[in-house]
Amino acid sequence: MEAEQKKETEHLEWCRSIIQRNVEEYRKKIVKGRKETEELFAQVRGGDQELYSQLIVSMDVQEHNEHTLHQNEAAYDKPYFGRIDYCEAEDGKEEALYIGKHGIFQDRTHIAVIDWRAPVSTLYYENELGLGSYAVPGQKRMEVDLKLKRTYDIEKGKLIGFYDSDIASNDELLIKYLAKNKDVVLGDIIATIQQEQNEIIREQPFTDIIVQGVAGSGKTTVAMHRISYILYNYEHRFAPEEFCIIGSNDMLLNYITSGLPELDVYHIHQKRMDLFLKDLLDKEWKKKDQIISAGEGAVWKSHLDFILDLEEYMQRIREEAAGPREVKDPQIGTILSEESIRRVWMENPHVSLEVLCRLLNERLKGRIRMQLLPEQKDLSREKVKQYGHYFQSPVGKKNAAELYIEYLLYLMEKNPAWEERIAETVSAVQERRFDVYDLAAMALIRHRMKAPELQDTFSQIIIDEAQDFGVMVYYVLKKILVKAYFTIMGDVSQNIHYELGMNDWEELREKVLNGERQRFYVLAKSYRNTIEISEFAGKILEKASSGKYRIDPVIRHGRPVEYHHFPSSMYARTAELIQEIQGRAFDTVTVICRTAEEAAEVSEELGKWTAVADTRDANYAKGVMVLPIELTKGLEFDAVILWEPTPENYQEKEGDAKLLYVAVTRALHELHIVYSQKLSGFIEEMN
Repeated sequence: MEAEQKKETEHLEWCRSIIQRNVEEYRKKIVKGRKETEELFAQVRGGDQELYSQLIVSMDVQEHNEHTLHQNEAAYDKPYFGRIDYCEAEDGKEEALYIGKHGIFQDRTHIAVIDWRAPVSTLYYENELGLGSYAVPGQKRMEVDLKLKRTYDIEKGKLIGFYDSDIASNDELLIKYLAKNKDVVLGDIIATIQQEQNEIIREQPFTDIIVQGVAGSGKTTVAMHRISYILYNYEHRFAPEEFCIIGSNDMLLNYITSGLPELDVYHIHQKRMDLFLKDLLDKEWKKKDQIISAGEGAVWKSHLDFILDLEEYMQRIREEAAGPREVKDPQIGTILSEESIRRVWMENPHVSLEVLCRLLNERLKGRIRMQLLPEQKDLSREKVKQYGHYFQSPVGKKNAAELYIEYLLYLMEKNPAWEERIAETVSAVQERRFDVYDLAAMALIRHRMKAPELQDTFSQIIIDEAQDFGVMVYYVLKKILVKAYFTIMGDVSQNIHYELGMNDWEELREKVLNGERQRFYVLAKSYRNTIEISEFAGKILEKASSGKYRIDPVIRHGRPVEYHHFPSSMYARTAELIQEIQGRAFDTVTVICRTAEEAAEVSEELGKWTAVADTRDANYAKGVMVLPIELTKGLEFDAVILWEPTPENYQEKEGDAKLLYVAVTRALHELHIVYSQKLSGFIEEMN
């Protein structure tokens, strides 16, 4: 063992010397390249346009050099985390590969460290010792005999130890990483990707994926790594600009995207769901328009039936305006047959009614010119003029909001019992105030009736905390973004909007993302919380989802969940508690309140006793934050203080149980219950 330790130590030192050499080399290249680029820029600016293409090449090379320098600098303290030794079945060739967060080249033809995203790295994450295989995109599977799988514990360039195992990132190392504070955990996450997570990350990108993952199962981490994996292995098929991450709030999105540069991901888009839908309206959105929150009164719009009724309504309009029928002229005879029109519909299934009418009118004019003889030019011109606008959309200059109101009024007439709820929406839309479901409906109306072209900006859509929105939103996205593939991550046990969001995945799977290319995964193991916190959360989960998706925690012990009854001097004593927690070297402590109003009040009062981070810019911050539950979705903190879980704040019903479940599962290491009076029944029974 000592000999092996010495050998591995020497290899680490050799690898770091390669990295140091690379760093020095690329720093020199960057200095030289910067000078050359500046000179070329000056010449182009001075009028020498022939050097423009040379300038672009120089800038690209400079960007590549800077990127490679960053990768080498980032790898210096910890060049790799794993190693695989294997024999290729086809030719008997033996390989020993070291796997790291970044690929490191020894020279132009030899690799010192394999990038974790490379296809062969799958052997480290998924295969047991012995016969196995890995897939290479666009090629056949490679059969191998895996001889060794080793995981390294390296800190600041020093080899602390290594572990040989049939399972990548064995429990001993995994638990060691999880026990660290949050920032350190993020740095080590690639080394500890588990098999069930890796399968999702490496699922081929031409697939719609739905992932149900319990709190702390790594859904967000998997989504980020999947983006990185696709861009690395399918760089000729997908560009970063074609990716868009969609979430329910800005804090979640900022938290997600802040970690992407570490995964070598740049220039992707991020949008809140309501703003993404707003953008789909394009010029139909006016400066004076407002986005409002979807309250309980919007529940009926969040259901799939609502949007399917709208589809049926629009389909009737489309068929009346441009449906298959024979177009016959007394002088020419049949110009377009019913079958010919049906063929246009089949060849253009996703275009709007306006485009469909234009295509049919063009075909009509073409058929007229074809059927009349050259000497019948005058008749041809006359008939082309006569039938040039034969197919016309009844929409005219009406905008999506006006068409939406027409549909709502139709719906009111069809369902008189819904008059009050529909009238409320009509009034809001007339005032140009829209919730996320109004935006979705109008986006679909524009797509079906008015859009001049198909939306093809995005090819990969990643949605986190997907359970926050009703199924109708996903129906709309799927119908509009016809060329996009979806990665949908969520946990129905964390649906804090309850009636508005999704409480199961069945309808989405059966009626929206129901093609052959759909995959459904369940992540049941939680890596975030200690056993003590997981068991506490598990009892709440029983009430939040009837135990449908149970937590399977990693065995990592910590402090028990602590109750603090502060009948007086609550803010001062909470500040003392925070100071005590921070004394245990935890960087992120968050006080979680029931509502935004309560969070604002607590932040102001607690700020008189201890430093509290300003979260108005929606950025995740170190130190002490005070947040409402809805803004903590998808986030995690070293320690959580649950503020005043009273019977009034958390009534004994399933919706409120989900709120509590979200709050307590944000804690990595410590969970504290702070209260001044009586506890909610959910909490009291566990005290």
